[in-house]
Amino acid sequence: MQLQDIKGLGLTTIKYLNELGINNTNDLINYYPFRYEIIENTDVKTIKDQDKIVVGGIVENIPSVFHFNRKLNKMTFHLNIGSLIITVTIFNRAFLKSKLKIGTTITVIGKYDQKHNTITANDIKFALLEKPLIEPVYHSSFKISSTKISKIIKTALNKIDIPNILPESIKNKYNFLNKETAVKIAHDPQNKESLKKALELLKYEELFIYMLKINNLKNAKKIDNGITRNVPYEKIENFIKTLPFKLTKDQLTAVKDIYNDLTQNKTMNRLLQGDVGSGKTIVSFISLYINYLGGYEGALMAPTEILAFQHFQNFKKLFPNINTVLLTGKLTAKEKKEIKKLIESGEAKVIIGTHALISEDVTYHNLGLVITDEQHRFGVAQRGNLKNKGKTPDILYMSATPIPRTYALTLYGDMDISSIRTMPSGRKPVKTYIKTNQQIKEVLYMMLDQIKAHHQIYVIAPLIEESEKIDLENIYKLEEKMTKAFGKICHIGILHGKMKDEEKEDIMNKFKQNKIQILISTTVIEVGVDVPNATMIVIFDSFRFGLSALHQLRGRVGRNDLASYCILISDKETKRLEILTKTNDGFKISEEDFKLRGGGDIFGLKQSGDMNFKIADIKNDYDLLLKAKEDATRFFESGEYNLEKYSYLKKQIEKSSNLD
Repeated sequence: MQLQDIKGLGLTTIKYLNELGINNTNDLINYYPFRYEIIENTDVKTIKDQDKIVVGGIVENIPSVFHFNRKLNKMTFHLNIGSLIITVTIFNRAFLKSKLKIGTTITVIGKYDQKHNTITANDIKFALLEKPLIEPVYHSSFKISSTKISKIIKTALNKIDIPNILPESIKNKYNFLNKETAVKIAHDPQNKESLKKALELLKYEELFIYMLKINNLKNAKKIDNGITRNVPYEKIENFIKTLPFKLTKDQLTAVKDIYNDLTQNKTMNRLLQGDVGSGKTIVSFISLYINYLGGYEGALMAPTEILAFQHFQNFKKLFPNINTVLLTGKLTAKEKKEIKKLIESGEAKVIIGTHALISEDVTYHNLGLVITDEQHRFGVAQRGNLKNKGKTPDILYMSATPIPRTYALTLYGDMDISSIRTMPSGRKPVKTYIKTNQQIKEVLYMMLDQIKAHHQIYVIAPLIEESEKIDLENIYKLEEKMTKAFGKICHIGILHGKMKDEEKEDIMNKFKQNKIQILISTTVIEVGVDVPNATMIVIFDSFRFGLSALHQLRGRVGRNDLASYCILISDKETKRLEILTKTNDGFKISEEDFKLRGGGDIFGLKQSGDMNFKIADIKNDYDLLLKAKEDATRFFESGEYNLEKYSYLKKQIEKSSNLD
């Protein structure tokens, strides 16, 4: 059945539905309400001024209609609700006048004005409410209303057969409703109890299918024809002993996890997550070394040129004898050509760069390991493109946005996970303070103390240019203020995303070399930049940021054994920001952020269409997600999903070729 087959649905309405992403009847019946409005009679004795009320009564007089123009009208009549008579006003419903005869019993929904004893109504129902009404509310547009969408869906549901999708064993286990019954209740609920049961099935089903896809991906990626490297672990231990610093327990565990993956014939698909400054980079370098000893090339892709160059320099210091090349977009055509020749011939053993690594004209000789740093900064397609440069390369993703383990096991269920929670010795926790704009003088004195100690400071502004809508400190105003306060005693620079790459690199290098003492920046400095002499970061309008983003920014300081400070300047949401003053643990912070904002925003998962659930919510339905995960794993491992009676599930699994 097509949309045009639904009675009363014209081409214009179909166009409006298409604009909402509804292109066929399957989209239509899966276009669930985003909330439900419960309409029940208001106790007349408790009515207060400006309350939204629902009252039943009898029409007392013939309504009068006033026309402002051809399109706008106002209708007024008196309603007897028993204890008093109220004047009802409703706009643009003059067509209801003939039905509103004296003595007609109706229910009015609207806002009560106590002073004028008037209800400004938004709806009239031609009956008294015997029980609460539950009205679905859909995402709509000014072209098509939620009410219209509701009517179209109800019409379609009478013409469509909806099969059960879940295996019978699971359906019976939870005593779920039939799928068709659940869908009809979701779009036309009669009571809270049945709606709760309907939503439980629909949410579970969506999560179950998602977890089946995860299982399928994990199974597909653990192929048995992966690369095997014959590398004695003793060689890795000997190298670790030569490092000028001691690896933490978690770093050593992560190295062993990756070593085990790289020396087996199953393809590695691992997420290495750790807090800001926890030492993920050295673990990735050791991974490249293991891969090199095994006779393969390794590639490390960073999200920015600054970070790629930093990785390149640091890797060369540790491994001067490994032929390492840097490939970024800013190189000259001649330089790129020479580097690409070295990569294709296999002379380059480690290739570090930006998204230039995945250019079509880059051919790898024998790529064995692909590492993506700050993986959430790259789109799904970009990460996949680098992976596809080799036959069956092992994959390591790195993320400095820690995810609580319980969430990680579910959201990244197709990956193995190594977490670095312990910090390198000698690091002092960054002290975090919240200050209001009125306390700015106090903040300036704190900054002065750091400058006198010959330390450096980041100042973060959330906007580059003046916004008429939002009154925020912008980068140029801050430069003016900082110059006024400190221009005579130190050098000040600015850095933002609209600058050319050459300008950004020049400013960043000057800051690294301490030629700039105060760097005013947008969030472009968030990822991976390492300036050990920077001991303070001041973040203006910090209420604009999520907790995890603020924690990432805070991670730019405290990268030495010096006492470091983070100043959050905000006149709003200070209670939420207080979490950062109490802990430096990124895992705890991300857990709080998850509770406040949900997973999609934090983990960069919105770029994957599979996380855009139609009805489930990974934050609010997390317990249901865990059940679905357990059931899906058991069902998948049993091999039942191959049965033809589960063809729909098979189809859904096959559709999922990449969730990472």
